Amino acid sequence: MLRTASRVDANQPAIVKALRAVGASILYTHQLKGCFDLLVGYRGRTFIFEIKDPAQPPSARQLTPGEAKFREEWRGTPYHIVLTPDQAIRIITTLP
Repeated sequence: MLRTASRVDANQPAIVKALRAVGASILYTHQLKGCFDLLVGYRGRTFIFEIKDPAQPPSARQLTPGEAKFREEWRGTPYHIVLTPDQAIRIITTLP
């Protein structure tokens, strides 16, 4: 289901800019209800990113019920909660 109004964390543009700067491709998925924020492709690998803003209080950084349900039921590529551009870059450039 597509949401017509969805909030984007204040740090998401900086994270996307950093990812694109190293050659990652980005698909925005935050408008899908109960879904993660970004699908990231880098060097043949796919990453799921839920963006949370570290400037917000811990209570505001919790996964929504829909996000938590998706994370619990997902059986594919790992689900990452990302707070900073540096963390995002580390995730995609570090081999498991």
